[in-house]
Amino acid sequence: MNTHPLTLLLVGCGKMGGALLQRWQDTRIANISVIDPNDLDCHAPGVSHHKNLESLSQNYIPDIVVFAVKPPQLPHILPAYRRRFESNPLYISIAAGKTIEFFRKHLGDDIRIVRAMPNTPAMVGEGITILCKTNSLSDKDKNSAEILMQVTGGIGWTEDESLMDGVTAISGSGPAYVFLLLDALTKAGVDAGLGVELARTLALKTVAGSCDLATRSPGQSFEQLRKNVTSPGGTTEAALKVLMEDDALETLIKKAVCAAAKRSGELSNE
Repeated sequence: MNTHPLTLLLVGCGKMGGALLQRWQDTRIANISVIDPNDLDCHAPGVSHHKNLESLSQNYIPDIVVFAVKPPQLPHILPAYRRRFESNPLYISIAAGKTIEFFRKHLGDDIRIVRAMPNTPAMVGEGITILCKTNSLSDKDKNSAEILMQVTGGIGWTEDESLMDGVTAISGSGPAYVFLLLDALTKAGVDAGLGVELARTLALKTVAGSCDLATRSPGQSFEQLRKNVTSPGGTTEAALKVLMEDDALETLIKKAVCAAAKRSGELSNE
């Protein structure tokens, strides 16, 4: 039985909300209630599923409410949470683009609010979450947010909310870029004559191993690590001439990240 003192209400259980829920279930970090209109497979101890806010006991007041619904849904659902809970819980939002001021507008000026941007590797405890707080957040609230997010991987704090669009573009959306790279490497391996499973294994182990090597080499830049693999006149140099011609890959990645950051900013007005 879960006896953790924290009571948590997770609102929305899509891809990111589901990733967080799985990790919280695995670690039994809190007594969790989930609100989602869809059928969910969450029968673990300490987790209860509700189709809507009205089905919760009238006496229920969570310590923390985590909003994990799609950003455009928030203006429609927040008034009900304001009426029900007022400023009693600590509110945490993982919705891209929605600012702290947005939540104050819809939930009240006196709320305690943390804006967070996790990513889906949280599901296996390898995520990274950046949390944005205001000066008014208490040490207790900060500690509660850290308890929740530390079990999903690394965390960091910022008081500069303008950085959150960039965080969203790099780490929030970033796993999709890596999966695209893995898919491209696998397909290229097949084109080179490898079987699908071998190509997939080589792509996975190469990306994972390279990331591990970079993590274990803090004194070396990514550029130097790349050069360490590149022998003059060799196969790697031949490939890099294609990828680095006119800074093609770097330019494309910058354009992609810029597009994601721009879209995150646009979501604040929707």
